Amino acid sequence: MCDDADFAEEERYLAERAKLSRRGFTEMVGAGALLASVPSYALAKGKKREIAITQEEVSVATPDGLADCFFAYPTKGKHPAVIIWPDIFGLRPAFKDMAKRMAASGYAVLVVNPYYRSIKAPVLPEGVDNRAPENWEKVKAEAMKLSPTTNVTDAKALVAWLDNKKSVNTRRKIGTQGYCMGGPMVMRTAAAVPKRIGAGASFHGGGLANDKSDSPHLLIPQMKASFLIAVAQNDDEKNPVEKETLKTAFAAAGRPAEIEVYTGTMHGWCPTDSKVYNKEQAEKAWERLLALYRKAL
Repeated sequence: MCDDADFAEEERYLAERAKLSRRGFTEMVGAGALLASVPSYALAKGKKREIAITQEEVSVATPDGLADCFFAYPTKGKHPAVIIWPDIFGLRPAFKDMAKRMAASGYAVLVVNPYYRSIKAPVLPEGVDNRAPENWEKVKAEAMKLSPTTNVTDAKALVAWLDNKKSVNTRRKIGTQGYCMGGPMVMRTAAAVPKRIGAGASFHGGGLANDKSDSPHLLIPQMKASFLIAVAQNDDEKNPVEKETLKTAFAAAGRPAEIEVYTGTMHGWCPTDSKVYNKEQAEKAWERLLALYRKAL
C-alpha cells in the first residue's frame, strides 16, 4: 500500500525525470495529456473501439449496506465478468475509464467503491492534490476501516450480484484485478469464491506475502485461479523476497502464476491519473492481463 515514504520517493523520481527532459516530465505527469494519450475504449495496441458498451452507476447489496459501484459492459450479449478493486484513492474517473476499456474488450466489468460503508465515491474531489496532508490522512483513515473480513464479505456479494445480471455469462469464470491495496483484495476474492474466480491480477499490490497469520499468500491453496502479478521495480527493491515467496507458494499449490518485475516502474504506475504512470509498461501489463483473461475465463 502507498505510504508517506512512497510519496517522498516519487518526488525524487519525478525530479530526476525533470532534469533529463522537461518535455518527458510534462508528458508523464500532465493528467490531461495522460488521459488523452490512452483511449478509454481501445481494445489493444493500435485497435479502435469495435463494440458498443453500456455504463451505469449501480448499488450492490452487501451485509454492511449498499456499495456504490460502476458497471460497464458490452450492450449486446452475455460476457465473462470482471471485478476491479481500486488503489487506496478509490473509485474515480481513471478507474471508470479502465472499466470501459475492459468492457470494450468483451467483459462485464464492476468497479467497487471499497469505502462505501462510510463515504460514497469519490473519496476525494476530482482534481485535488491527493498528497496534500489533509487529503492523504482522509484516505488513510478510510483504508484503515477495511479488513480481510470486509473484503471477503464484499467479494461474495459482488460475485452474487454479477451472477444475476443479464449481461454476465455465468458459464464463464470471473476475473478480478486490483491495484495497490487492491492486490490483496484480489487474492482474498479468489480464495473466498474459488468456484467462480478463474483469474486474478495484482498491479503494484502491497502486502501480498508477509509474515502475518493473515498474509494473502497463505490463501493460495484455496484458490482455483490463474494469476498475473505485476510488481513495481521500486517495490521489489524494497522487498525482493516477496516475489520469491509468491512463486514458491503458487508452485506448491500447482496454480499457474506469471510474476514479473516491470523495469523502470514506481509504485502506482498503472492508473492513468498517477504521477508515476508509466505508459509503456502499463500497456504491456494490460496486454498480459487480456491474455490471462482470454485463456482463463
